[in-house]
Amino acid sequence: MKDSQIQVEAPKRDAANFHHRFIEYTKCPPSFLENVTCSSGFGAERFFRFGDLQLYGRTSEVLTSPDLPEKLPRIDATTSHEDPATALPFDPSEIIDNLRLEKYVSAANAEIPYIANSRAISRRVYYALRPLFPVHFRRILQRFALRDWQKISFPAWPLDTTVDDLIRYLWTYVLKATGAEQIPFIWYWPEGFQSCAIMTHDVETAEGLEFCPTILKLEQETGIRSSFELVPEVRYAVPPHVLETIRREGGEVCVHGLNHDGKLFSSEELFRNRAKAINQYAEKWGARGFRSPIMYRNFAWYDAFDFSYDMSVPNVAHLDPQRGGCCTVFPFFVGDMVELPLTTIQDYPLYNIIRSDPMDMWTKQIESIVARHGLVSFIIHPDYTIERSRQDLYRELLQTLGTYAKQQNMWLALPGEVDTWWRDRNNMTLMRGEDGSWSVRGKGSERASVAYAKLENGKLTYALPIANREAALAGRR
Repeated sequence: MKDSQIQVEAPKRDAANFHHRFIEYTKCPPSFLENVTCSSGFGAERFFRFGDLQLYGRTSEVLTSPDLPEKLPRIDATTSHEDPATALPFDPSEIIDNLRLEKYVSAANAEIPYIANSRAISRRVYYALRPLFPVHFRRILQRFALRDWQKISFPAWPLDTTVDDLIRYLWTYVLKATGAEQIPFIWYWPEGFQSCAIMTHDVETAEGLEFCPTILKLEQETGIRSSFELVPEVRYAVPPHVLETIRREGGEVCVHGLNHDGKLFSSEELFRNRAKAINQYAEKWGARGFRSPIMYRNFAWYDAFDFSYDMSVPNVAHLDPQRGGCCTVFPFFVGDMVELPLTTIQDYPLYNIIRSDPMDMWTKQIESIVARHGLVSFIIHPDYTIERSRQDLYRELLQTLGTYAKQQNMWLALPGEVDTWWRDRNNMTLMRGEDGSWSVRGKGSERASVAYAKLENGKLTYALPIANREAALAGRR
């Protein structure tokens, strides 16, 4: 019997878990999901197609594949519709976790070298000799190591929204199953903002640290605030006045690994030992956020951190040593930590790996994320912004974000502010009054808005009540 036909008994699970991630994402009342049931699936986790989406997980059907062929099996026809109920042949929460936590990576990239492998001899040799290599030679090596990035079929380049698109599919099923004209949920952003953007700076060298005041001055021109991820040891000293300057100008300080040597995740023992020191620096600096150098990550070890939020996961990681991507443009929880994914391409690979027009790429990504009301997040390294032409480019990016804020009601926030909001929103609930109207309850609910999901000509749309939006805008004035 072929592997694709092997069937094992599905594990028993609490039915409420099937909708857990959907409710966490949308914050809609659970009562609206009663007519949508799901299967927990069986057997090994594999790839399958659901509508236009490539998904990874277990299903109640055998139409799955262990890798990513050109034509994936479709399981749409196995979705049961018995008026008014709908039964999905998979567990959406499991699928969403598999994508956001990058559990699909080894299967999706089986034929492409995983160059972040801590056991790889090439990686160990590279980091041992890296200090001896001139910068231009390191860039040649990096381009060679990442030369196969265009062969990666999943996640989609340059932006993957599989998780967010799956949520939209689920909304459609929920609306049809309930027969409701519209379903309320807590809007994604405070005060009626239609999307959100954060600016972050990984400071890798002493020269970059010295350039931080100039970065702050450039941002003052547009009123944008940012976070600075600082390396505590070896790379450079971090005097108190640097932290004071960043905070005085409205910025935020985060921790950027321990010494940026590329070894933080090389073993669990080393990681947990270093995590203790990293946590001590976070307490000393008053830092709530973390980003791993080189965007290396291992979610299974994150319990060692004392941080409130992390920013180490790319949306799509074709141009990073550690391949993968979380496939969403929204924050999500990893245990008790809020993950703020990087949803745009970093400056360094745009400058040095693919060497394309940065503003063209960033503008396309911004437009796609704003259309989905998501989080636009950037990494701009002060180290690579020192040249006058790069300063002009960064000024153009800041002006572009300023335009989106004014014309499309984008929230320009600090990472810590997004972390606080996402935690507050997660603990909020919707309550229905005697007059049938819905209101938000819980800490921070005065900043929240009730939105509605509905179908128009078969397509999902969101409606933010005009009264709520006008009240939010009035409050900001």
